Amino acid sequence: MAGLTLTPYVTPDGVPQAPGGPKEDTRGGFEHGGWSDPCADDDFGAFVTGVLDRVGAFLLGRRTYGIFAGAWPKVTDEDGPVASRLGNLPRYVVSTTLRRADRHNATIVSGNVAEEVARLGRETDGEPQIHGSGARTRSLTAHDRVDQFPLLVHPLVPGSGMRFRGRRPAHPFRARRPVGHARGCGIHTYRIAGRPEYGAFEPAA
Repeated sequence: MAGLTLTPYVTPDGVPQAPGGPKEDTRGGFEHGGWSDPCADDDFGAFVTGVLDRVGAFLLGRRTYGIFAGAWPKVTDEDGPVASRLGNLPRYVVSTTLRRADRHNATIVSGNVAEEVARLGRETDGEPQIHGSGARTRSLTAHDRVDQFPLLVHPLVPGSGMRFRGRRPAHPFRARRPVGHARGCGIHTYRIAGRPEYGAFEPAA
């Protein structure tokens, strides 16, 4: 069974809000949208393409789906590594308010999301992946449905914005070698590794 992969873009102070543009998500008066753009060079693109090479289906929150749907008419290269996957692979939109998903290959999920993710893991040829959708991140991590985090840490501390929060079990991670980025973005890949262990630094007897 393929585990769910979450690919968050995040700042060092834990903000995932509006990485793609100034108007993407201005909730709370957030004024720093578009902070991921300075890292968008060939190396960064190659990493993201590598993640997308493993995708079999996308799981999106309502807001992220709206961002993708709004941008899609502007995409002209549907043979590109990102556009071709977003356009042709199944998309599952988690929402209790949407009544219709206008783009093809989109299905609305309004029931038990954790159970739907488990089903996708069993039935999808490739990884189910989340890109964006912070609210889904909190709930699915709490239900032990997220298996892998390719984490992209960008060199900006905005000092404001929405953060990854919410009640959930604590999770340790098993890390692969981090990849430094010429423009200051840190790229790390983590896998969930059970439950944490704790200890204390104490002076030797």
